Amino acid sequence: QQLDPDRFDYPYELAYAHYLKEDYKGAIKILEKNINHKDVTERLFQLLGNSYDNLGKADKAFEAYDTGLKIFPNSGMIYLEKGNVYWGQKEYGKALPFYEKGIELDPKFPSNYYRATLIYCGSTEEVWGMIYGEIFMNLERNSKRTAEISKLLFDTYKSEIEFTSDTSFSVSFSKNASINISDLQTPNKLKLPFGVGVYEPTLMMSMINEKSIDLNSLDKIRTNFVETYYKNGNDKNYPNILFEYQNKVLQAGHLEAYNHWILMKGDDDAFGIWHSTNTEKWDSFIKWFTDNGLEVDNSNKFYSGQY
Repeated sequence: QQLDPDRFDYPYELAYAHYLKEDYKGAIKILEKNINHKDVTERLFQLLGNSYDNLGKADKAFEAYDTGLKIFPNSGMIYLEKGNVYWGQKEYGKALPFYEKGIELDPKFPSNYYRATLIYCGSTEEVWGMIYGEIFMNLERNSKRTAEISKLLFDTYKSEIEFTSDTSFSVSFSKNASINISDLQTPNKLKLPFGVGVYEPTLMMSMINEKSIDLNSLDKIRTNFVETYYKNGNDKNYPNILFEYQNKVLQAGHLEAYNHWILMKGDDDAFGIWHSTNTEKWDSFIKWFTDNGLEVDNSNKFYSGQY
């Protein structure tokens, strides 16, 4: 720092060292001095807000994050931290809008999808968790969190699809059936609530001939889902980057392997058996997947507010 006093890295890293020592006041002292640094990054406001939050000063934390958002208005990282203040207080309903705003404004940043998935998959609106969770896995492919979400998606399918008899079943991924009164005045533009009006009926049509929920049956159901979604024209009324990508994977001939990858941590043994007899399919998929990932940006993104 003495040799290069104008560099932002040194004060930031010094503050971070104080933070790691749990000397939050020491971190704040350095960070506050550098708020107006010519090379300031969003990480300063993240660390400053977190330091205040760890001292139990939630109001000061929000003040720091909001100052950061004035300079970095599309920072998914700062919206994540605003949500995390409420997450730490177990006020998940208050945290969720911040995670979703982060997804909307900074769609490449994975952590907001992760937290939103955990909240939605523990709510009555699992439909959004299923979509956010899979997008998250595509953005962050090989982490502990990826494995956690893989298992969560599998478990959610298993808990929300119920076979009530040999000839009947039920699905429950959404309870929201509300429609805006103003939409009823223009029936040709009327959009049904996505969960109960589109996602669940498409899923039910995709389950004909299935008698149980496991890794292999879910592969068939998910494949039928994509085909049905497009056959019914839902891609026109409810465009969705995830289903578009699934269709791309299907057209490339890799959807079976992709579906097994998405849900593999729900049943490691079943995945191992499938993999041992489908090594060529798996290797071919991985090679393709490396160069053909889901592309997410401001012109190609998904957040629940689109519907």
